[in-house]
Amino acid sequence: MNLVVVESPAKAKTINKYLGPDFHVLASYGHIRDLPSKDGSVLPDEDFAMSWEVDARASKRMSEIAEAAKKADRVILATDPDREGEAISWHVLEVLTKKKALKDTHVERVTFNAITKGAVLEAMANPRQLDMELVEAYLARRALDYLVGFTLSPVLWRKLPGARSAGRVQSVALRIVVDRELEIEAFRPQEYWSVEADLTADSPPFTTRLVKHAGKRVQRLDIVSEAMAAAAREAINAGQFTIRSIEKKPVKRAPSPPFMTSTLQQEASRKLGFTAQRTMQAAQKLYEGVDDQGGLITYMRTDGLSVSPEGIAQAREVIGDRFGPAYVPEQPRYYKSKAKNAQEAHEAIRPTNMARAPETLRLEGDLQRLYELIWKRTIASQMESARLDRTTVEVETPDGLTGLRATGQVVAFDGFMAVYEEGRDDRPKSGEDDEDDSTRLPALKEGAAAKVEAIRTEQHFTEPPPRFSEATLVKKLEELGIGRPSTYASILTTLRDRGYVRMDKNRFIPEDTGRLVTAFLEQFFGQWVEYDFTADLESQLDQVSAGELDWKKLLREFWGQLKPATADVTAMQGVIDKLDEAIGPFLFPPKADDSDPRLCPVCGSGRLHLKASFKMKSTFIGCSNYPECKYTRGFGSGASNEEAGTDRELGVDPETGQPVQLKIGRFGPYVETMPPEAEKPKRSSLPKGWSPAALTLEQALRLLALPREVGIHPEDGKPITAGLGRYGPFVQHAGTYANVADIDEVFEVGLNRAVVLLAEKRAGKFGGRGAAAAPLKDLGAHPETGDPIHVMAGRFGPYVKSGKINATLPKGTTPEELTLEQALPLLAARAAAAPKGKKAAAKKAPAKKPAAKKAAAKKPAAKKAAAKKPAAKKASAKA
Repeated sequence: MNLVVVESPAKAKTINKYLGPDFHVLASYGHIRDLPSKDGSVLPDEDFAMSWEVDARASKRMSEIAEAAKKADRVILATDPDREGEAISWHVLEVLTKKKALKDTHVERVTFNAITKGAVLEAMANPRQLDMELVEAYLARRALDYLVGFTLSPVLWRKLPGARSAGRVQSVALRIVVDRELEIEAFRPQEYWSVEADLTADSPPFTTRLVKHAGKRVQRLDIVSEAMAAAAREAINAGQFTIRSIEKKPVKRAPSPPFMTSTLQQEASRKLGFTAQRTMQAAQKLYEGVDDQGGLITYMRTDGLSVSPEGIAQAREVIGDRFGPAYVPEQPRYYKSKAKNAQEAHEAIRPTNMARAPETLRLEGDLQRLYELIWKRTIASQMESARLDRTTVEVETPDGLTGLRATGQVVAFDGFMAVYEEGRDDRPKSGEDDEDDSTRLPALKEGAAAKVEAIRTEQHFTEPPPRFSEATLVKKLEELGIGRPSTYASILTTLRDRGYVRMDKNRFIPEDTGRLVTAFLEQFFGQWVEYDFTADLESQLDQVSAGELDWKKLLREFWGQLKPATADVTAMQGVIDKLDEAIGPFLFPPKADDSDPRLCPVCGSGRLHLKASFKMKSTFIGCSNYPECKYTRGFGSGASNEEAGTDRELGVDPETGQPVQLKIGRFGPYVETMPPEAEKPKRSSLPKGWSPAALTLEQALRLLALPREVGIHPEDGKPITAGLGRYGPFVQHAGTYANVADIDEVFEVGLNRAVVLLAEKRAGKFGGRGAAAAPLKDLGAHPETGDPIHVMAGRFGPYVKSGKINATLPKGTTPEELTLEQALPLLAARAAAAPKGKKAAAKKAPAKKPAAKKAAAKKPAAKKAAAKKPAAKKASAKA
C-alpha cells in the first residue's frame, strides 16, 4: 500500500480519485508543528537550535498518518510545490520518524503544479527526495521572524506602552504606509489652470487644448493664475487659426502577462474589490478543486510568468476557435518576471484546462468571478496585439504665437482587447495629459482654416500622492523586493489586526499607534526597517534556497547585529522624550495664528509633551505642569483638537432636563448624566473610533440609552438586549453574548437579526466563549464517578477532563495515544492537589439542612478572624 500525505482534505479527496485502490491519501491540514510562542523556542547560543511543538489539533491527524505509515510500503509526501510545502513535508517526516512509524518504509517527495489527473500521475512517476535547501530557507525565515518578533516586541512593550508587536516584514510594510502619509501631509497644493477650445474646420466640433502661448510652450502646470488663463483666453479669441499638421501614427499595444500571485492580488483588488486574503482563499479552492471538476487553476503562490507548452497550445486553440485566426499571433508569447528576486519556480497562475470557459462552470460567487478573471487574463496574454491609429492635430495662428492641439485614437484592430484590459490604479486627474485619449476626431485637412466655437478655462489644484490600496501596497512591496508571494496577504492582514492601520475607501491610513511604532523603530532600530536592508535579507534567503549560502551563517550575522542593538535600547533612558522630539511636528502642527502649538490650553504656562502610562498601557499628550495642571488628551483620533483633553458640557437631556457631559477619565473619554432620583450618575465610555472632540449631544444620548431592549426571544419569552461592553458592541440573551459588527448596529439591530446572531454564537459558528470545544479523544466513563473522561485541547496545552477536574498531560505525551489507565492517575493526583476549601465544599454538597444551619452559626468566628487586620498591616510594614 502507498500512503500519500497532502495538506488539504479537499486536495486529498481529488487526488484519491486519480490514484486508485493501491493508494491511501491523508491530509495533514496544513502545518502540523510550529515554534511555541514563548521565549526559548530559538536558541542562538546553541547554534540556533529550534524547539518545535505539534499543534494539539494536528496531533490526532498525525497519529492517524503514523498508523497508516506503519502499514505502508511507501510514503509519498505530496504537499505544495513551494518552500512552505517542502517545510510541511519535512515536519511530517520528522514526526513520523520520532513516532518510529517508518522503519524500513521508503519515503519519497513528489510535486505537481496543478491538481489534474495527468499532472498527478506524472509526478508519481517521477519522485525525488526532500529538497533540504528549501527546508533550510524555511528554517532560516522562521528563525529570523521569531528572533525579530521576540526580541523587538518586548522592547516595544517596555518602552512604548500600547504597542502590540514588531515584525521583520510587517514593520517595513507599516513604514511604507506611514511614509506615504508623511508625503501627503507635507504636500502643498499648487494652483493651475487648463485652457481648452472647441474648433470647427468644415467639420463637426473637436476639442483642443492650449500648448503654446506668447510663443512659449505651455506645460500642464505653467498657467498658475486666473489672470494668466484670461490672457490665454483673449489670445485664442483674437487669433485666426489654421490646421498646421495632422500626424497619424499606428501604435501597437501588447497584452499583459498572465497572473502571478502579486498581480492577481492587485487586479482582484482593482476589478473585484477583493482583499488579498479573500483572493488567496478563493484561489486556494480553485486550485484544490470544486466538486468533481478537479483542480481548476495551477498553483497560486508563484512569482513565475511562464506557461507550459501544453497550456500555450490550449490557449492558442481556444483563441482561434472563439475569435478567429487573426487573433492568434504567429509565434507564442513568452514572459519573464520583472519582479526583484523572482524565482520563476512555477508556472504563472492559469486555468488547468484552457478550454474550460467561465460560462461552462457553475461556481460559488467569489470562485466564479476569480476564475473568470484568471481565464480572461491568460487567454488575452496569448492573443495578438491591439493596433491603434493615434492622431495628433496641431492648430496655430499665422504668427505661431498661439498653438492648440487635439489628440485622439481609433482602434484599428482590437486584438487582446476583445477579451481583457488590465486595470489601472491611478488614472490621470482632471487637466492632465492622457496618452490613451480615446476621443475620436472628425475628418480634417491640413491647411484648413479653423474657427473657434467655444473657450473654457478651469481652475485645478495638484493633488497629493494617493494612499496605498491593497493593490498598490502589494505592488510596492514587490518592487522593493520585500516579502514573497505567500506572505503578502498575511502582511496586510497583520497590519489591520494589530490596529496599526485602518481602511477608508479601501485605502490604508496609519493609526497614531502605527505612526508611533514606526517612529520608535526608525529612531532606535533604523537598520531593521530600511527598505534595502529587508530586501537584501530576502535575497540572502533566496541564496539559501539555491544552496549558495549557509543558513546558520546568515542567522549568526543577523543576530550579531540585532542582539547588541536591542541591549542598548533596553538600557536607554528617556526614550519617550526622544520620540517626542522626533515626531513633534506631527503631534503639534503649526497653528494658523502662529502661536506656540505646545502651549497648554488649560493652565496657559505649561508645555505639552508626549507622555507614557505603563499602568494604563497607553501613550498620551500631557502638560509639563502636572500635577498642578492635569490637562491630557489622547494620542488618537481627534487628539489635535484642544477640546478633546478637557471636560465639557454637551447640552441638556430633553427628557430629564439634566446636563450631559463629556469627561476625560483615567481609562479614557466617557459621557455622563445624573438621572432624576438616581443615587449615582449614568455613564458610558466612548466606543472605538468615536472622536471626543467631534462628539455631539445626540450621540451621547444614544450611548446613555444603552443597554436597550431589542425584543422578547420567541423561544423562552426572555428579553434580548443590545449594549456596549468591555469587548465591544453586543446583543445579549439569557447569559449569552454575541458581538455585532459595529456600534451603529447596536442602535439599529432588530429582533430577527439578534436571534440569528445569538443562535450562531451558541452553535459555535464564530468560535469564542459561546462554542464548546470538541474533545480530541473520548476515553470512556470514570470507574468511580461515572463522569465521561475526555482529552481536550487547551490554551496552555492538552489536558484530560472528568467532571470538574482538569489534569494537564505530562510534557511529551501525545493526546491521541493517551489511554484510560494512564488518565486515571493524572485525574486522581489533580483531585488530591485541589484546594481544601473546594474538597470540603464538594463533600458538604449532599449534606442535610440542619448541617447547613450549623455551618451558618459560625459567623462570630468569621468576625474574630477579621479582627486580625492589624497583624497584617504590621507584616506589611516589616516587608
